Amino acid sequence: MNDRRIIEERDVDGGAPPALEVTERTESLVREFLTLLGEDPDREGLVRTPERVARAYGFLTEGYRKDVDELFNDAYFDEEYDEMVLVKDIEFYSLCEHHLLPFFGKVHVAYLPRRKIVGLSKIPRLVDLFARRLQVQERMTKQIAEVMMERLDPLGVAVVVEARHLCMVMRGVEKQHSTMTTSHMLGNFREHQPTRLEFMNLIACQGA
Repeated sequence: MNDRRIIEERDVDGGAPPALEVTERTESLVREFLTLLGEDPDREGLVRTPERVARAYGFLTEGYRKDVDELFNDAYFDEEYDEMVLVKDIEFYSLCEHHLLPFFGKVHVAYLPRRKIVGLSKIPRLVDLFARRLQVQERMTKQIAEVMMERLDPLGVAVVVEARHLCMVMRGVEKQHSTMTTSHMLGNFREHQPTRLEFMNLIACQGA
């Protein structure tokens, strides 16, 4: 018996999100987990929780099923422009691979074109591609920068990620207002301090 089926659930605003294929095995595992927590998965409030959890994690990890080549596609343009291109304050939400708890914040991405620019929407989409995986912030920062460098062949790339981690806020040291900042600089951003400082000033961060 094929245990695959399609679950469609409307958002509260009435919009229909894309259908996600969910297996009965996934739902069974969530039911078992609820039982281990001491809950009754058959009580009214939890009856559809296995479906919802499976669907939610499908969305939160859809980056595994996204392709970088398909994302960039034909969105490159030749342009005589050699000044910094910066997209700042890109919101993201990801899952810490150590506890499966969320971490979230903002990403700032800059590059120095070498006669090639990319469509503006592609940079936030690239952030989502890597954020919607089980992640650590350090790796995600580096992945975004390296793909930008590889695909655009710019003079340099800079990425800074600022995030709050619920594994620190809700458990462990329970530091409610702590944030983590990571950066990855390539090309001119790494080699030339004035370029790096210009970037840091534009995103209102201190230091280099």
